Amino acid sequence: MFKRSFDRAPSQPRPLKITPGYTKYAAGSVLMEYGDTRVLCTASVEESVPNWMRGRRGQGWITAEYSLLPSSTHDRSRRERGNVGGRTQEIQRLIGRSIRGVVDLKQLGERTITIDCDVLQADAGTRTASITGGYIALHLAIEKLLKAGKLKTNPIRESVAAISVGIVEGQPLVDLDYNEDQKADSDLNVVMTGSGDLLEVQGCAEQKPFSRAELNELIDLAAASLVDIFAEQKSICEI
Repeated sequence: MFKRSFDRAPSQPRPLKITPGYTKYAAGSVLMEYGDTRVLCTASVEESVPNWMRGRRGQGWITAEYSLLPSSTHDRSRRERGNVGGRTQEIQRLIGRSIRGVVDLKQLGERTITIDCDVLQADAGTRTASITGGYIALHLAIEKLLKAGKLKTNPIRESVAAISVGIVEGQPLVDLDYNEDQKADSDLNVVMTGSGDLLEVQGCAEQKPFSRAELNELIDLAAASLVDIFAEQKSICEI
């Protein structure tokens, strides 16, 4: 067995650090650190909805934007201008779907909350850190709306978090870093609710196919690892 970053066991995620209220002006903000991956997640509130949603009986909307800062990766990445690339669109949609999956949009009222996820430093797992941190940013923004009397009830039904898992050199691993991700036989991103239900499973075979038994093992590994992450979220976000 090769040595993992932070001297981790196969079932052990990278050290997690959550810093809420990281920026001054956002309605909700948090710096998420999964090992050497760092993502700044902020939530902004607009008292309106997109044109295509108007007239839907007071229903609100939650959307997400994701970006890699130019110096966040080993080689400088160019800023995306105009239409964003396919990978960015796919990640943004994943973040938005995951967070909307635990929110009652009717109780949100006719307002839009945008979750911005800016990757400051990437060492794999940026989308999972974005989902976990995006939920916290949303929760902090909702708290402000409740305190201001703009919402009567909390539209968040439960928490959501995500983590990556994969098979590297035949070994199932949780929370892959960049080096592990690059040589993985297969990898998944698992999004779950605090009650243990699945919201999304993204995955593929990178080097060779994996069995149904291996898939089940990976999902179980993710679920067990997310327990501690949900506990960290709960210490900041009490529903």
